[in-house]
Amino acid sequence: MNVTRARVAGVGHYLPQRVVENAEFERTLDTSDEWIRSRSGIERRHFAAEGESTSDLAVAAASAALADAGFEAGDIDAIIVATSTPDLTFPSAATMVQAKLGMTGGFAFDVQAVCAGFVFALTTANALILSGQAKRILVIGAETFSRIMDWSDRSTCVLFGDGAGALVLEAADGTGSTEDRGILSSDLNSDGRHREILYVDGGVSTQSTGHLRMEGKEVFRHAVDKLASTAHRALDMAGLASDDVDWIVPHQANLRIIRATALKMGMGLDRVVVTVQDHGNTSAASIPLALSVGKARGQIKTGDLLVTEAIGGGLAWGAVVLRW
Repeated sequence: MNVTRARVAGVGHYLPQRVVENAEFERTLDTSDEWIRSRSGIERRHFAAEGESTSDLAVAAASAALADAGFEAGDIDAIIVATSTPDLTFPSAATMVQAKLGMTGGFAFDVQAVCAGFVFALTTANALILSGQAKRILVIGAETFSRIMDWSDRSTCVLFGDGAGALVLEAADGTGSTEDRGILSSDLNSDGRHREILYVDGGVSTQSTGHLRMEGKEVFRHAVDKLASTAHRALDMAGLASDDVDWIVPHQANLRIIRATALKMGMGLDRVVVTVQDHGNTSAASIPLALSVGKARGQIKTGDLLVTEAIGGGLAWGAVVLRW
């Protein structure tokens, strides 16, 4: 049976030049490199330069992904940017990326599901390709979370970083089997009752930018259970199991969450792409960043079966199963 699959044609990422080691926080906060590492696994992160916007990061990652795929901007039908930190309230960061890339056709829009944003964007892009609405889509996760940190809150400000990652998805013929390259299944969820455990205390209607607020223990409790559950559901939908998976490529929020989720899925850390130590939590950018770095390291190879999973404010969470 011939089917259409949304296949990864290229991948790329961008990190701002400024690298912030844990020790830098010791100057202004009651914290230490050891304290941060032991609770999160994070050693350093990147912060955007003054005047460097989310769309700038997104363009750099998109350009790298296009080069990896061997495409020009004019070959792309649509751009989806997953972000919670757009340059402006409107227009969308995606239309800014479209303009900066010199792309005058097609369409572009943002998706906002916080740290789960890239999973939601990837699922949306897959649906657009399967419906025939687009043949090639740039899917980007880009964030400048350093702009919404409360620098007096040691429990949150040491955890986040800035960056961007991008994939080029293109329509390809498949057989309908689990051996097809491309997205094989996805599972999306949200539950607005848990808003208070992870949110920003400002926005357009409140006439303030606000800062990120998080109840870490509650987020951890929800994350491990929900991430493992959504990954299993996505695998079930595809007719696959944990034993079939070559790599988990998780949202890079916290090494303890990553390790606990892998354990709950019956998989060792040797089958998980981990980048949190170098990037911190880059929210919607973390999965495409990890995919790009994983490929560059030689971990992710053509034909590998991957599971990506993420959870973020909302709460919103989900997983995608794809063959590279």
